[in-house]
Amino acid sequence: MSESEPTGPRSAQLLIVTGMSGAGRSTVANVLEDRGWYVIDNLPPQMLMPMAELLEREGQAGARFAAVVDVRSRAFFADFRDGLDGLREHGWRPTVVFVDATDESLVRRFESVRRPHPLQEDGRMLDGIVREREMLRDLRANADLLIDTSGLNVHQLTAKVHELVGADERPPLRIAVMSFGFKYGIPLDADLVFDMRFLPNPFWNPELRPFSGLDQVVADFVLAQPGAADFIERVLALLEPMTAGYLREGRSYVTLAVGCTGGKHRSVAVAEELGRRIEVPQVGTLVVHRDLGRE
Repeated sequence: MSESEPTGPRSAQLLIVTGMSGAGRSTVANVLEDRGWYVIDNLPPQMLMPMAELLEREGQAGARFAAVVDVRSRAFFADFRDGLDGLREHGWRPTVVFVDATDESLVRRFESVRRPHPLQEDGRMLDGIVREREMLRDLRANADLLIDTSGLNVHQLTAKVHELVGADERPPLRIAVMSFGFKYGIPLDADLVFDMRFLPNPFWNPELRPFSGLDQVVADFVLAQPGAADFIERVLALLEPMTAGYLREGRSYVTLAVGCTGGKHRSVAVAEELGRRIEVPQVGTLVVHRDLGRE
């Protein structure tokens, strides 16, 4: 066998979980472990390739492994990049999961447990967060999957991880159609953002206000508005060349965010319709309603 021929157990799933301190890496690891993944926490980046070699010797093809990696220095980042390159050269196809949250959410979490940020040094907590965010900028940009934990409690984050990485049989590309409310902020993990506030708001209709976009009466109202059907057709047409390109580039996850004011009526109805109508070979679809029920 030549040195360039892949030797890794291609049927095994390997997740590399990293991201901002305080964003929820440990929670993601716990969810994976509860679902039967073999999780290695706080693995130094230099140990990625030795870990894979050990799994090969143990004959673990077809199993599911996750390694939580903390990258807090330039040297560690270089080791992480080299480790990923080594895995790919040996036939592994690791999925890099980056866990993130807004600066405001991170500050609040560190203050709630009365702990300093690991990179804070003698400055403010926000200084440490900014320093870490800058250090991890390229890693975040090149991650296969970005999970935004801002505003999520443990149960909501658990549900989100289940939806994104829980399936046993996975298509090459997965599109998450996420509804959200602009008043709660644009999702950090959005690849595409669409604004539904050009449609009339059912909130101002007393008969529709108590319902959500999941209810047929609201969905019928939203989708019947001028421009709604045309918008949906154009988004579907836009996704055709984009999904083909994502598949060529080996992209695994794409998040399409659909927003309205509160994330209850218009965005929910349109997200449901898009999720129902996205039918592309080799592409799986899931619909997530980030802010439904927050009002």
